[in-house]
Amino acid sequence: MGLLNVEGLVAGYSAADEVLKGVDFSIDAGEIVSVIGPNGAGKSTLLKAIAGLLKPGKGDIRLDGHPIGGHPPREIARMGLAYVPQEQNIFPTMSVRENLEMGGYVDPKGSRRRIDAVFDRFPVLAKKRRHAARTLSGGERQMLAMAMALMVEPKVLLLDEPSAGLSPVAAERLFESNGAVNREGVAIAMVEQNANEALAIAHRAYIMVDGRNHRSGPAQELAADPDIRRIFLGG
Repeated sequence: MGLLNVEGLVAGYSAADEVLKGVDFSIDAGEIVSVIGPNGAGKSTLLKAIAGLLKPGKGDIRLDGHPIGGHPPREIARMGLAYVPQEQNIFPTMSVRENLEMGGYVDPKGSRRRIDAVFDRFPVLAKKRRHAARTLSGGERQMLAMAMALMVEPKVLLLDEPSAGLSPVAAERLFESNGAVNREGVAIAMVEQNANEALAIAHRAYIMVDGRNHRSGPAQELAADPDIRRIFLGG
């Protein structure tokens, strides 16, 4: 059994709207697992259901063997799972440091130590610790959002479209940061529009279509598959 296990997950935004139609998903300690697929496949819905923002209709979600399906997001964060949404993931009028303090709400007493650790990991944020978050570049904002999530010292980090709207250079830096965080022991599940880059840095990947599992396996094998390249990777 992996660190995070999802079996037969059915979820949506209303009782009549089943976006996920029985999805299976897992991630082991130390892995990067990418989730790719066309728009509307249910990729972001999967992360929201795991993080507690959507209540599953059916299925089982377990973190380190403990059931978390339907638990409140704050409780899930305390158990070691952090989620970074694609949008509205920082507090623009607050300083960089204040954003990190907000990220450490689960354990305020230990926030100073964790903020120092985050600044060591992201020197660009340390240099701008007193700046309002709205003054950061797009890449720096995404870095701050990830840093806020790391304030709970998660076992698993869920990233929803982290490179959306970023320049190629900023996206490359962000993927490098993802790799560095993973090498320090954090498992990462990433929904990503840049499928080629997502497969390049992942250990395994899932391809979702219409709320269901379509394919899964080692990321390099999927990236090399001619049918996968033609349908999902632009040739």
